Amino acid sequence: MAGNTDPLSARSKLAVTAGKAAAAVSRAAGRGSGSVIGGKVALRLDPDLLQRLAQHLDVVLVSATNGKTTTTRLIAEALRAHGEVVSNALGANMPAGITSALAGGSDARYGVIEVDEKYLSGVARDVTPKAIALLNLSRDQLDRAAETRMLAEKWREGLSGQKAVIIANADDPLVVWAASSSPNVVWVAAGQEWKDDAWSCPACGGVMQRPGDDWFCAECGFRRPTPSWALSGDYVLDPHGSAWPIHLQLPGRANKANAATSAAVAAAFGVPPQTALERMYAVKAVAGRYDVVQYQGRDMRLLLAKNPAGWLETFSLIDPPPTPVILSVNARGADGTDTSWLWDVDYGRLAGHPICVIGDRKLDLAVRLEVAGVDFQVCEDPEDAVRRSAPGRIETIANYTAFQDLRRAVGN
Repeated sequence: MAGNTDPLSARSKLAVTAGKAAAAVSRAAGRGSGSVIGGKVALRLDPDLLQRLAQHLDVVLVSATNGKTTTTRLIAEALRAHGEVVSNALGANMPAGITSALAGGSDARYGVIEVDEKYLSGVARDVTPKAIALLNLSRDQLDRAAETRMLAEKWREGLSGQKAVIIANADDPLVVWAASSSPNVVWVAAGQEWKDDAWSCPACGGVMQRPGDDWFCAECGFRRPTPSWALSGDYVLDPHGSAWPIHLQLPGRANKANAATSAAVAAAFGVPPQTALERMYAVKAVAGRYDVVQYQGRDMRLLLAKNPAGWLETFSLIDPPPTPVILSVNARGADGTDTSWLWDVDYGRLAGHPICVIGDRKLDLAVRLEVAGVDFQVCEDPEDAVRRSAPGRIETIANYTAFQDLRRAVGN
């Protein structure tokens, strides 16, 4: 069905045109990419537009608390080996943003779509995916998100009877519980660094046992499934036992795990692991994440961390002390207005780094660092923080809107 250039009704075409016009006005006004407002306008004119836009595509959905934007990008690169791809590469992952992205893909063969965890079931109903990748579930945006076990239950209900192949992380009990309602699951041993949201059994509430890399519930028998794919050091092990080297320009173990999952997804679409992994090497940065930029005569690496699990992974990426670090935290609508998650992050791991703190909630973060016994300076803005930072490349870690603020400040 790829290349079907006219799958839309007159009403749908009008909705697409109006959405693109609204997005253009938003961009001209300096209000961002316009993808969200464009999608909202389009869906107002044609509530079934998302379904219509996806009907000619082989779709994969990617959902998780952390890593979904990067994994979406890696999968998209892999699938381009076999055809044109349309994707919401900028991370607008709710129905309006997804609709805007797909509106530009009339000639595409594949749709690679990042989906906010809370919208997964609804988007899956609309776009009839061929595959769904589930990476992890952990606490995030505490003021608006359901408790993680409740979210896993919503996924489980939404995936029940789903015809798509589910590619799921065997190392996250919440993901396994959610995916187990589906009749067709490919398990990937992608690892789980953050375990604090998965100590109780999602099936019965019992205490999870975690010997080594395994996990199980002694009370009800719920346990880790046997994976078909696995991350093993710098290699991906496929279902036949073959080991394929991972060569990424993106740093860290978490991105190797994303690559392993992406290779399993690509295989479901007929792309061999070697081809998929080779194509992933082309990805240097994802929506500004991992970019090294010049600002005020200094090199700054931009890193995004939105929640405790993300901060834990990011701490493993930064250069060792005495590398200077700038931390920035906001609590706007897109971040979640509840900053109590700061107390779940082990900021003691930053000991020895000269730290500057900025952002809307810099004083919240300052209190947390004070309690952690970590030395820091409170600064007014990125320029002030860079001026007061110790010599060397600066590692900059920020949550969502703080990250966008930083990108604008440094001209990235």
